[in-house]
Amino acid sequence: MFWRDAGVLSCAAGLVRAALFLTLTTASASPADIAAGEQIFRKCAPCHNITSNGNRMGPHLMGIVGREIGSVPDFRSYSQAMKSAGQEGRVWTEDLLAEFLYSPRRTIPGNSMRFLGLWSDEDIRNLIAYLKSASPHQ
Repeated sequence: MFWRDAGVLSCAAGLVRAALFLTLTTASASPADIAAGEQIFRKCAPCHNITSNGNRMGPHLMGIVGREIGSVPDFRSYSQAMKSAGQEGRVWTEDLLAEFLYSPRRTIPGNSMRFLGLWSDEDIRNLIAYLKSASPHQ
């Protein structure tokens, strides 16, 4: 059947991704809930710090929006995929964070983060709002 064709599936995945970002960025979307984002961050907290620039298993996330990928100076456990993304000049924008939070493995193949992703547009929007609120100058 035609829908089993890899090209069709790839196109469908692209359409789903586009719909996710349109939902995240349209004015009709409900406003982000920072308190809800803080609750969602509990899934991240075992590996990431947001209250200081100290690292855990993963790099701290203070000031992540607008930061070059793989650029926390004292974090030495970046995967080669993250290092390469940073060397290419990629930056954590809200859109890229949303895509990454939805599917880390698909967004930056080869990264070592052990997280399957958030599947709710609202959860992603709320988490990004919390990350921005908890970081200076965001």
